[in-house]
Amino acid sequence: MKKKIGIIGSTGSIGKSLIKIIKPKYTDIIFLSANKNYKKLFTQAKNFKVKNLIITDYSSYKNAIKLNNKRFKIFNNFNELNKFIPNKLDYVMSSITGIDGLLPTLKIIKFTKTIAIANKETIICAWPIIKNELKRNSTKFIPVDSEHFSLWTEIKNFNLDLIRKIYLTASGGPLLKHNTKNFNKIDQSYILKHPKWKMGKKISVDSATMMNKLFEVMEAKNIFDLRYDQIDILIHPESYIHALVEYKNGIFKAVFHDTTMKIPIFNTLYSNNEFNYPKTNINLKKLNNLELQKVMLSKYRIIKYLKKLPNKHSLFDTVIIAINDTLVNKYLEKKITFNDISYLFLKFIDDKRYKIYKKMHPKNIHEIISLNRKIKKNLSVLLS
Repeated sequence: MKKKIGIIGSTGSIGKSLIKIIKPKYTDIIFLSANKNYKKLFTQAKNFKVKNLIITDYSSYKNAIKLNNKRFKIFNNFNELNKFIPNKLDYVMSSITGIDGLLPTLKIIKFTKTIAIANKETIICAWPIIKNELKRNSTKFIPVDSEHFSLWTEIKNFNLDLIRKIYLTASGGPLLKHNTKNFNKIDQSYILKHPKWKMGKKISVDSATMMNKLFEVMEAKNIFDLRYDQIDILIHPESYIHALVEYKNGIFKAVFHDTTMKIPIFNTLYSNNEFNYPKTNINLKKLNNLELQKVMLSKYRIIKYLKKLPNKHSLFDTVIIAINDTLVNKYLEKKITFNDISYLFLKFIDDKRYKIYKKMHPKNIHEIISLNRKIKKNLSVLLS
């Protein structure tokens, strides 16, 4: 029997990677979704004989309707999933980036047996809400990020009380070998060119500041129900080892694989070992030159905030996301310098106007979305 799946964000990098590894003979795509790129969506749908499409940007949705010629059923949001998903799907990938991924992720959970989540904001800002929805609908969750997937494969059935610490690895980004005094003189195009991964502009800047790694620590804390003092970061330029686990019995275990997202994506879809991933050989050159090192806080100043992160989930997690999003956008617009990102982040995050949210807990997804929008608006005015 064919595995029935859906892809939220099929025209993004994760979605396109998933499309490439799908085995059409054994997998039936029930729906695809995109924000604006309806032309790419049409191509994907045609190639895989997909009937149902969701296009969330209204203008793009209207344009798609005009070009449709009754080939597909096209929807503008995720409110009518029951119209084309009568029974639970076997698998859904949720890979929309940003806060926009929250509602679709929440809505799709009851329509699938397994959900793979690649949206950081969902796991950071709304984890208690998502976790309750997963439990309510008996839906299995699998993380997609290479670091979290690596940890998941190692400790998913392990007694967490026996774990002393976990380590996430970071490449160090494009500025690893640069002097901090020269950061503002480096052209933006260089910062946007990651040495190991092909990524969008936003995540490339987050990698250069290492904010992405702070986010991954926050995700790991939620996913694996750990404390922040049980999680650390190691610089690993080769990006071959993705996670290490230190057990209380003195044993360390490392999970490594080639520097490609296809491996964790493949394993989220075919997690029951129905198919084998194409054979890869151990890269002895990388394995013999791991160059693991501690994070230089003088270079990656944002990581200093790791020790201040509150263990208890609150709306403050949304504040962190909103502040960083705004600062990165201002940098990409060339309104602030690269060094301003970390300086202003550490300044704003300690502002009493935002610290009050540490005592507030999100009641629903809409509260998170509203707060995110409010903070971005306020900061944009302040930084204009």
